[in-house]
Amino acid sequence: MTTAVHPASQLAVNVLDAHSLLAAFGVLGVGVVMFAETGLLVGFFLPGDSLLFTAGLLCTGSAGGSVHLSLGPLLAAAAVGALAGAQCGFLLGGKAGGALLTRSRSPRLHEGAKRAEELLERYGYAKAVVLARFVPVVRTVLNPVAGALEVPVRTFTLWQVVGGLVWSLGLTLAGYALGSSIPNVDRYLLPLVGLIVVVSLVPLISEIYRARRGAKRQGDDR
Repeated sequence: MTTAVHPASQLAVNVLDAHSLLAAFGVLGVGVVMFAETGLLVGFFLPGDSLLFTAGLLCTGSAGGSVHLSLGPLLAAAAVGALAGAQCGFLLGGKAGGALLTRSRSPRLHEGAKRAEELLERYGYAKAVVLARFVPVVRTVLNPVAGALEVPVRTFTLWQVVGGLVWSLGLTLAGYALGSSIPNVDRYLLPLVGLIVVVSLVPLISEIYRARRGAKRQGDDR
């Protein structure tokens, strides 16, 4: 069961706060935020990781408060928003090329574009598309960058679906599992959200570490 959306709460919503977004828009808000963060460059600042984790937590009812979400519709909204958003970003990048990013004045977006290109060059299309899901800003920018660089549609679609499902469903179910096992977990919500964001970066950090070790070994063999 999801909470009713009240006009007054929509007006007072803080788009940077996961709990505020969920209180105002419920499951629908999750789908919209996932789409905006992964498909539209203007959504790079939205709290994707913390929103998914908090939403999963609120499905258990252990966090208290008046916001209660249903797990099934939440998982569907998160997955559809994340997958459709990434595909939309890719198509926009393919049509507009690099113009989408050159028009932006945001240093964070330009830095994200640089990191996205580095990921694609260093790890190849498949690995880069999956890893980007776990890096804020980069997961927004990589999709149009991949389109502009003419990454094959089938390759991008396959791996964005894999990465999108692991990211969106994984974080949501992590929040749900934790909320189901720890009573009054809302007392620890802020540290937990911080921890889950750090944990979500583990795949990327591990891959970078492995790549550096491989490069060092090659250097030693010369």
